[in-house]
Amino acid sequence: MPITPTTWIWKNGSFIPFAKATTHVLSHALHYGTSWFEGIRAYETARGTAVFRLSEHMVRFHQSLKIYRSVIPHSVEELNTATIELLKKNGLSRAYVRPFAFRGYGDMGVYGLRNPLEVFIAAWDWGAYLGDDAADQGVDVCVSTWNRVAPNAMPSTSKAAGNYMNSQLVKMEAIENGYAEGICLDASGNVAEGSGQNLFVVINGEIITPPAATSILPGITRDTVFTLAEELGYHVREQNLPRALLYTADEMFLTGTAVEITPVCSVDRIAVGKGSVGPVTKNIQKAFHRVTVQGNDPHGWLTFVPAGKKASTPKRSQRSQR
Repeated sequence: MPITPTTWIWKNGSFIPFAKATTHVLSHALHYGTSWFEGIRAYETARGTAVFRLSEHMVRFHQSLKIYRSVIPHSVEELNTATIELLKKNGLSRAYVRPFAFRGYGDMGVYGLRNPLEVFIAAWDWGAYLGDDAADQGVDVCVSTWNRVAPNAMPSTSKAAGNYMNSQLVKMEAIENGYAEGICLDASGNVAEGSGQNLFVVINGEIITPPAATSILPGITRDTVFTLAEELGYHVREQNLPRALLYTADEMFLTGTAVEITPVCSVDRIAVGKGSVGPVTKNIQKAFHRVTVQGNDPHGWLTFVPAGKKASTPKRSQRSQR
């Protein structure tokens, strides 16, 4: 989906014009993939514009770099404040927010720790990732021929740009073969996740999702589903899923900042359940919309963008540290 240019981007503590957010072609990240990022949505709720689980995303942003022996020189609170101010300065009532950091121009070579760390936050208006009808109609997916990288080869818990070379192979294969998305298996042949989404199946009324050990990124929307589903009375558990269970599940849905809660209608041209959006998925979508559309926020997940003053940031949910 095309990026709609805005007016401002936040860089290393200051706001700069959108057109001046550039970097040198010899930056370390361009040659060795040393970049980390987050994806966050700001919603236009009935109570005003609000960023969904802002602090949890920024905590994960810090953790992603820590795994690679790097430290973001801005606290979670500073990044939260910068995000709110960026949305205000760009006049965005809804947005996709992209904090990212990369090792810039300096040394050339794999080591990289002597290179300066550049930190940016961008935001723009971005629609439905898998299409406008995906949430209502569901999508068709395939099991990819590309596996997720083994956990001791690349750390999936770090949202590093280099991991997404694997995701690109999965996504390109799926699109070129007529599917909306591809589902990866892990190095042991168990179901992992989509190219950029976590995965849930519903079997006999129980909701099951692959565990963190299957080379997934433990998503914040995934964590949200745990809470919402349990409040609705569903039993949710983590379990290794063999590929065959995708074909026999009653329901299946993908979760993530970009896709939100997106139902899956078929896997490899085999219908999931009745081939339409199932009742459990619908109920979770409704619960998610009560937060992100109506602004009903009993868990303190929303950081509202105020007019004329800085926003207060809600306390982080302990569950998000799963």
